[in-house]
Amino acid sequence: MNSASPTLEVLFTPADFSILPQRDLSQAFCVVFDVLRATTSMVTALANGAKSILPVSEIPQALLLARANPGALLAGERDGLRIRAAQTGGVDFDFGNSPREFTAERVRGKTIVMTTTNGTRALQSCKHASRVFACSFLNLKATVAAVQASAAQQLIVICAGTFEEAAYEDTLAAGALCDSVWTMFGAGATDAAHVAREIYLDGQGDLLKAFQHSRNARRLLGRSELSADVPFCAQRDTVDLVAELKKGAVQRV
Repeated sequence: MNSASPTLEVLFTPADFSILPQRDLSQAFCVVFDVLRATTSMVTALANGAKSILPVSEIPQALLLARANPGALLAGERDGLRIRAAQTGGVDFDFGNSPREFTAERVRGKTIVMTTTNGTRALQSCKHASRVFACSFLNLKATVAAVQASAAQQLIVICAGTFEEAAYEDTLAAGALCDSVWTMFGAGATDAAHVAREIYLDGQGDLLKAFQHSRNARRLLGRSELSADVPFCAQRDTVDLVAELKKGAVQRV
């Protein structure tokens, strides 16, 4: 790899992104994907007028932060399902992790505190980077434009994964982003970036069909109340916004 070239990395699993807090990311731009469903839900909430989303790793942190922000709403999941009072010591969360829940009527003007199994952890892992974007297929084009306008020299694409493993849908989205910025970064791409891009190029003709390779998608499709989340998350470029983590809050920029 030519060290003078801008570099492009893709991290596939929580084990990969868990070491980011120890890395110097002062010059790095990070793009985080949790396609099914945290970053898709964040983007949808912002598109529908939410003020900001405060991502945290654990349930107790979410409860403390909600108490410190009067009027804030709680969102999150464990094992894909909305967090309930039995898991919190008495508080039902306002939302689960379905992007279809974050309607304008419910979120406009609101701050949302969110904790999910992997997505919010991924965002926390790179919060010290120069810039951090929460991305989904819904706002991929807008995020790509922000990266292209930045003249970034180090781009790290972070896949939230499933449990502690890689997630097909996140890899697919990471590959889509890599393909879109390949003329900027291809010469400095890691093998993982090449792998993600090839997976995307193979599946780009029908994203919803490609999602069938995903364990997350199959799990959601098997639950009648959540099955519609899969085609929702497979929509591409329906939202023209950039979602950036700034001072602990994901905001529309």
